[in-house]
Amino acid sequence: MLSISAIDQYYGESHTLWDLTLDVPEGSCMCLMGRNGVGKTTLLKSIMGLIPIREGSIKMDGEDISTAKAEVRAELGIGYVPQGREIFPLLTVEENLKTGLRAASKMGVKTVPEQIYEIFPVLKQMLNRRGGDLSGGQQQQLAIGRALVLNPKLLILDEPTEGIQPNIVSEIGDVIMRLNRSKGIPDPKVEPVKGEVYQTISKINKEMGVTILIVEQKLPFARRVMDQFCILERGRNVATGKMSDLNEQIVKQYLTV
Repeated sequence: MLSISAIDQYYGESHTLWDLTLDVPEGSCMCLMGRNGVGKTTLLKSIMGLIPIREGSIKMDGEDISTAKAEVRAELGIGYVPQGREIFPLLTVEENLKTGLRAASKMGVKTVPEQIYEIFPVLKQMLNRRGGDLSGGQQQQLAIGRALVLNPKLLILDEPTEGIQPNIVSEIGDVIMRLNRSKGIPDPKVEPVKGEVYQTISKINKEMGVTILIVEQKLPFARRVMDQFCILERGRNVATGKMSDLNEQIVKQYLTV
């Protein structure tokens, strides 16, 4: 679905991404990993078109989007949840969600899909509350919900569990796993999530099969939720594979501080 070929990116004279190549297969849930400052957020912003690349190409479903504006990439079905959430604090929950409708309207979406509220019931309960009055976990759910308004093919998340209480982290993990299971087919390696959250997410997943690229530092969360990994080191792709292949030697070499 997403093909990144030999891209180079700079901040001023600082070379931040070096000849980086990465393929994100359709239906996969890939974790982008690495120590602080290795280029993870820079790569996500490059994919989203928020910063330009100097060399190389980025393709979505075979279409070269290397020079496309961010809003065009959104219209092509790329949803983005930035680090720090970046919701609009003075707008209500409903108004925040509606900000995603401009790009979604190109795909025939005119109103906020009811499925968003089925995935995150708390958002429906707080429709008229200002975004800045929500807790950190609720703001993260709002940020993900806003991205899902697009009904995206590809969902990009930058450290969605950062600063979030453990129970919300677990729920976000459940949502990611179920959104990613195309056509509602369960993954036998993933322990089923019981209760109302599981039931609603399973229902939505029959309609949504989303490819996911996520930056995440919490290794237990990554192992539970993601099925593939890519590790960056000094702006280079140094290791890629199935999550089951992420052994302690690789962790020690590239992830241990």
